[in-house]
Amino acid sequence: MSCCIRSLETELGGVQVYTKAIECAVNDDLREEWNRYLDETKTHVEIMTKVFADLGLDAEKETPGRKIVRFKGESLIKSMDMALASGDKGAAQLVAAEAVVDAETKDHANWELMGQVADEAKGKMASVLKEAHGQVEEQEDEHLYHTMGWCRELWIESLGMLAVLPPPEEQKEVKTAIGASRAKQARDEMVGSPKK
Repeated sequence: MSCCIRSLETELGGVQVYTKAIECAVNDDLREEWNRYLDETKTHVEIMTKVFADLGLDAEKETPGRKIVRFKGESLIKSMDMALASGDKGAAQLVAAEAVVDAETKDHANWELMGQVADEAKGKMASVLKEAHGQVEEQEDEHLYHTMGWCRELWIESLGMLAVLPPPEEQKEVKTAIGASRAKQARDEMVGSPKK
């Protein structure tokens, strides 16, 4: 199953991306959040590994798609290494936030797809995928939307403007796209900006 092997590889890469991103984090709140997300991502690897076992699939199977997913993850880690080597800790933190957003965008898409496959599947496959999806989906939403907020606010701060840190997505405990949109709109009120 192509979507499962890519999902597993994305989660494995996510562990490495978060490990490196934590090394780049300057903001204590962000580092704390990413440590929690690292722990959750490790659990997601375990959940995906169980999916493979339950469905009798080979979790070690090497496919062209898996190689591409791995290469993308390694590229994100290399970008963070390059940023760290520059000596600019703030820039490295921004690169890390962007890398996490990139990784989580793919991861979020994988879990959405898995939910759709689970809805269409029958029998054991349906039940196994629905159980895994139910355990992970809300966490993936949080990982993506909160880190997008962090990335935006860190960029705003780096440009010398007033940032909301932790970002509104974090403060409002956003877990949906609609919630993320509302939190982003609420940031003007948080910084006291007049409506445009």
